[in-house]
Amino acid sequence: MTTILRRLPPAEATGLRTGARHRLAEVYRPADLVILGLGVMIGAGIFSIAGRQAATTAGPGVIISFMIAGIACMLACLCYAELSSTIPASGSAYTFTYVIFGEVWAWVIGWALLLEMLLAAAVVAHVWSMFATRALAVPVHENVGTALILLLLTGVVALGARIGLRALWIMVIAKLAAILAVIVVGFMHFDPANLGDFVADPQPSTSPPDTVIDVLLGQSHNFGYLGVFAAAPAIAFAYLGFDIVATTAEETSNAPRAVPKGMIRSLGLATVIYIAVAVVMVGMAPYTAISPDAPLASAFTQVGQGWMVHVIDVGAILGLTTVILVLLVGQTRVLFSMARDGLLPSGLARISRRFHSPARTTVVLGVITTLVAVLVPVLTLEELVVMGTLFAFLFVAAGVVVLRRSRPDLPRGFSVPLTPAVPALSMLATLWLMLNLKVLTWGWFALWMAFGLLVYLLYGRRHSLLAAAPPKGGRHRR
Repeated sequence: MTTILRRLPPAEATGLRTGARHRLAEVYRPADLVILGLGVMIGAGIFSIAGRQAATTAGPGVIISFMIAGIACMLACLCYAELSSTIPASGSAYTFTYVIFGEVWAWVIGWALLLEMLLAAAVVAHVWSMFATRALAVPVHENVGTALILLLLTGVVALGARIGLRALWIMVIAKLAAILAVIVVGFMHFDPANLGDFVADPQPSTSPPDTVIDVLLGQSHNFGYLGVFAAAPAIAFAYLGFDIVATTAEETSNAPRAVPKGMIRSLGLATVIYIAVAVVMVGMAPYTAISPDAPLASAFTQVGQGWMVHVIDVGAILGLTTVILVLLVGQTRVLFSMARDGLLPSGLARISRRFHSPARTTVVLGVITTLVAVLVPVLTLEELVVMGTLFAFLFVAAGVVVLRRSRPDLPRGFSVPLTPAVPALSMLATLWLMLNLKVLTWGWFALWMAFGLLVYLLYGRRHSLLAAAPPKGGRHRR
């Protein structure tokens, strides 16, 4: 038991270990981290999720749902901010857990993060292909577009962070311009009467209960206050991604201060933008007249602004492209960190001398993601992305409290206020979001984690660098 619970010393997590811990080049500035966060949090969902949830679950009260989801994610973001300022390493929650809880738990979190980011990239690539073929009116099989965008962006990431960063800035600015157009034109047609009673009358759902909370209650509900709360977990999916900013800590100058600011600012901006679009959505047309399939497009069509559909399509394609790009960066850094610690083949932790990036790891993950996207019905497994993320949220929130008590001496560039109350609230909010996921999702996640533990026992436990030569100290890299 002590073997699998061995912990990585903080100095080793943020320092160079001879022959094992390779250094990533610093390329990110504070403003870059905000762009990175907006790049992954604002995708095509901004044009659809508000209308879909308003039409099917929450009514005009979807605005409150966005606020609830934003608060829940901000609680988790604050916890990530403290740990990333204390342990600024590329592994994010994986490395935090390695230092605080031990090796086997670190493996569990790393395995969950790989599932989250790999599956998310595959899902988003599928949606990108659907939008692109529709917008360009090209009769191409969906899998062709999916593979094309994944392989193209894999190449961009493999060429180095600087190239990917330049492309990200251009695309994020362009999609923010499209979103601004949506907000401005939408407010010109805002009608307060469309908000009605704001919280619509509750209606029992005709579909059988499939989430954990529905099973516990014995019935699922739409609209009313239960509908407002039920919409929040689906909306929280849109905010997920701020945690990926933490994976860039090794590549960020003055990371203990810059990374927390980047995460908090990007999540705050994303929340404001999502709420603004939600207000426009439910203010342009009655929620009963919104099409769940293309909500924002149908709303603009109803007010005589059909030309905005083209703006939405362009914004959606750009948004999805940036999401895929950042997800590929994030999953590469997590796998790189696990390989660097010996839990996965060490060859995946090599830095390309030519591109100054983990190019080999990027290509391997890009090919795997492409194969999964093409061969697996990933759109039916979308909730697993949320499950993997929320599972990591739990450990990060708990880690703040544990590390405060076990290592109060460690320097912190950011401290969560009102600890342990805020981390406790984060854990409760995360558990509530998890209970709103489908029972089937819990089952698939359990199978994935069981398979991961088997891989760890057969390979990771024996090849861990801590098992080979337990470190007695480390040289701080900054």
